[in-house]
Amino acid sequence: MGERARPRIGVNITSIGVTPRWWLEAARGLEAAGFDGVYCWDHFLSRGRKDSPVLECWTTLAAAAAVTDRLRLGSFVSNVMNRHPSVLARMAANVAALVPGRLDVGLGIGGFAAEEVALGIPFPGVPERVERLEEQVAVLRALWTGGPVSFEGRWHRLAEAWAHPAPVPPPRIIVGGETPAGARLAARVGDGWTTDAAGLRRDRDVFETALAAAGRRREDVTVVVAVDLLPAAAGRDPLLADLVGEAERWRGLGADELIVHWVRAERLPALLGAAERAGLS
Repeated sequence: MGERARPRIGVNITSIGVTPRWWLEAARGLEAAGFDGVYCWDHFLSRGRKDSPVLECWTTLAAAAAVTDRLRLGSFVSNVMNRHPSVLARMAANVAALVPGRLDVGLGIGGFAAEEVALGIPFPGVPERVERLEEQVAVLRALWTGGPVSFEGRWHRLAEAWAHPAPVPPPRIIVGGETPAGARLAARVGDGWTTDAAGLRRDRDVFETALAAAGRRREDVTVVVAVDLLPAAAGRDPLLADLVGEAERWRGLGADELIVHWVRAERLPALLGAAERAGLS
């Protein structure tokens, strides 16, 4: 038997306080270093200072699709309230046409109410946002068939809708959930589930139980763990010391893929150095 492939390793590049040019250069550098994917935060305002520059996720991903060759690209993750699902479906399909088979649509119910209030975007309670996310997944998948599509939900309606290009294959829908309820939601409707390190340890059994209850197989749903780099002053960082070994360790804990989470500009050189030592490229 051949050697088992290592888990995919992606990077969630900061989108706060950087320019689009820097972000794209970082993506190209990560691709050259051997990483498997790059992901963009999907918020319009910083959780720190509201006047901090923040890149818009989907236009950034479209630009990245035009200047990279093999990376997976994706939102990490898109707030369900930020865009009507029909609009998101069309945007994602266009990006997918540039990178067929390499696009992930990360979706979550959102948790930054101040952003929505500032921009005049509705931000209902958690139960409604969960319902909206489940409907949004249904609308995305329906429109990605090309049409015609009619859909009658509580929150969204389509009437003989057509949507081109129809992505082949359709993007993976990765549901973000850092709570037991989020893990169950991903198990019901997602092509994947992403959570942080603590969430994976705590909710792995919850997720797998929910998969079984939904009649779904574990091998058909991808688990993506997001792990932060330690502060530079913290000393030895396991990710920087052994990227592949850490990815394998997380596979042993139930993750299929690893994303190095929220890499700021000042930490990028250290991560590129770790990739070189690991022989990713």
